[in-house]
Amino acid sequence: MNFPNPFYRWRPHPWHGLEVGENAPQVVNAFIEITSFDAIKYEVDKKTGYMRVDRPQRSSSLPPSLYGFIPRTYCGNRVGALSKQVKIGDSDPLDICVLSERPIDRAEVILNARVIGGLHMIDDGEADDKIISVLDNDRYYTDVNDIKDLPDVIIERLRHYFSTYKMIPGQEVNVSVDEVYSKEEAYKVIKAAQDDYEDTF
Repeated sequence: MNFPNPFYRWRPHPWHGLEVGENAPQVVNAFIEITSFDAIKYEVDKKTGYMRVDRPQRSSSLPPSLYGFIPRTYCGNRVGALSKQVKIGDSDPLDICVLSERPIDRAEVILNARVIGGLHMIDDGEADDKIISVLDNDRYYTDVNDIKDLPDVIIERLRHYFSTYKMIPGQEVNVSVDEVYSKEEAYKVIKAAQDDYEDTF
């Protein structure tokens, strides 16, 4: 029997077994953990690759985009070195938000994401950047080539969501989203996260 190349007898780990994308950093693979309909914070279990329920969201706001990570990336010293405020990344794969005109209500999907910019978020003293992208073959976003091409309200929603999604009543949240950056800066963050991954694994 002839199998396609590559052929996976078992499902590859979403973080380590998938590719970052042939045209990275301009177009990357994104593994989606959360959709715009989720009031639960899901994330991939780092050991098994299965989806784990992290927590119910305390805030009433829903994610303004698809949300996941770029495979074979890691936010370590190189990502931290790009920050003006901190020196280290959050030791997770690099997060990515993907905008799509048509609602996508399924998580655990892989898609091609065209990178247009990013948010520099600091979470408890660590760089926790969010790459901003659009679904690569979504014609609605054909003319969106950089984050400045998006309506301001979309950026406001993203900033508000990430500023509040870790809120717990009675506890102070040490999170700030202090910078919105262009696709050129996002490319640097992706490349640094790829290099951090190679250094770590």
